[in-house]
Amino acid sequence: MTPVIEALLPLFVGAPLLVGGALFVAPAHHRLRQVLGAASLVALLGGAAVLVLITADGTVLAHQVALWPGGIAIPFVADAFSSLLLLVTAILSAVTFGYLIASGEARSPSIASFVLVLAGGVAGALLTADLFNLFVFIEVMLLPSYGLLVILSRRGDLGGSRLYVTVNLLASTLFLAGVGLLYAVQGTVNLAELAGTGDDPATAIAAAVCLSAIAVKAAVFPAHGWLARTYGAASPAVAALFSGLHTKVAVYIIFRISAVIFEGDPAWMTPIIIVASVTLLVGALAALGEREMRPLLVFQMISGIGFILVGVAVFTPAGLAAGVVYMVHHMIVMGSLLLIAGAIEHTYGSGRLDRVSGLRTREPLLTAAFVVGALSLAGLPPFSGFVAKYALVQATAGGGQVLVAGLLIVASLLALVAMMKIWAEMFNGKRHADVELLAAEARIRQRHDLLDDAPVDADAVAEEAALAVERHDPPRGAETADDDPHEHRGTRVPVRLLVPSLVLAAISVGLGLGAEPLLQLAEQAAGGLTDTSDYVRAVIDR
Repeated sequence: MTPVIEALLPLFVGAPLLVGGALFVAPAHHRLRQVLGAASLVALLGGAAVLVLITADGTVLAHQVALWPGGIAIPFVADAFSSLLLLVTAILSAVTFGYLIASGEARSPSIASFVLVLAGGVAGALLTADLFNLFVFIEVMLLPSYGLLVILSRRGDLGGSRLYVTVNLLASTLFLAGVGLLYAVQGTVNLAELAGTGDDPATAIAAAVCLSAIAVKAAVFPAHGWLARTYGAASPAVAALFSGLHTKVAVYIIFRISAVIFEGDPAWMTPIIIVASVTLLVGALAALGEREMRPLLVFQMISGIGFILVGVAVFTPAGLAAGVVYMVHHMIVMGSLLLIAGAIEHTYGSGRLDRVSGLRTREPLLTAAFVVGALSLAGLPPFSGFVAKYALVQATAGGGQVLVAGLLIVASLLALVAMMKIWAEMFNGKRHADVELLAAEARIRQRHDLLDDAPVDADAVAEEAALAVERHDPPRGAETADDDPHEHRGTRVPVRLLVPSLVLAAISVGLGLGAEPLLQLAEQAAGGLTDTSDYVRAVIDR
């Protein structure tokens, strides 16, 4: 059975790419594209689940594509770490694509193709054991990302998209230069053949160039500002998709290079822990100054990158396992919160904390999803964030990094303050009289496919708002109150937009209440990172 699964590893990349390419030339029927796209992502999810079950005991699967000899063939490798991340990225891709369908954004003919090509690139980046092919798969990820940014941008401002393209092209160029230097020094870019070569100064410098480029892609301080600018200008669904795929693939690469090439050498882990500590603190502090929900969450995402990298910098079995657990938690919870922000922006036309308020009494499902995500992000029980942060603080303190453990707690408290800010102003605040006008304008823009900076007739907006208040009854059990000028009538977030975030919130609760399987998988992944002999042997023997 195992040889069959190994031979099928390239399908995790090839199948989404082939289906995505076929959908480009498929009949111009958006329902067909949506169904095939969703089915392909679900199939990818199922395959990733099978990989997790097979590799959960430490088994490492490897395959040389087309049976070319070593050094020429593209090696694909699946261990507990890569399989777990492949599963989580597949979940996020499927759920986010569901949101794109629900919001109507997937009606564009190329959206399903772009998402599938992106998923194929992610699978390739997670499964390849060759640094040059890793560069290729990163570029495969980026090409559809450019299309998603431009096509789904509603703001008429392509500055964020240009910045995204510029930063990633420069980082990719730097990464390719590092790969070239590694080849010049070692004569190979196969990770298994590079194992333990970090003690050679020239090799270490070349690998450090690669890590620097990947750190830019991961939005690690001080190269973090571009992320807030680009994700703030993107579609909310695109921001949620990228948050779980692009930055986390970059972090995965940092884990893998640190483990295989440097083997956790403290001389190289010290700079990582310094940068990670600054990143988690800067992101948490910057979030407090934001006045919109999505940029606030993006800075919390940057802070989360710092949390994850602390795990790899400690480089003990407990630290690496905690970093893996935190990465899984952060991908799920941040995806849920960004989709909540997207549902609010899609429905009310704004994500400003001082414009959309009073949601608690009108949006019970939205409120429940936000509470779960917010408390989990802050690290409170019984959600996944508590398990992840407790494990990370314990591992950091146990590894002798008491100051860093204290910073983790401080950043968690700052995250709680940021979530309380959203709760106080957006969910628990007094509903503004003009909120129905905002929502009506948003519906008109969506109906006529207008950009956010295009003018809209004021009389048409007023008429649309009046109709919404007249047609929509208050939610069940709502009582008339002075803090709602519309007596709870009018616009509410459609349930179809809430289902994706509720699914991810439910996963967070499940990971918190039943954390043992995730902890065991993370420990197995950490074991494969601290001792890479099985990984190296699997690649070379194939």
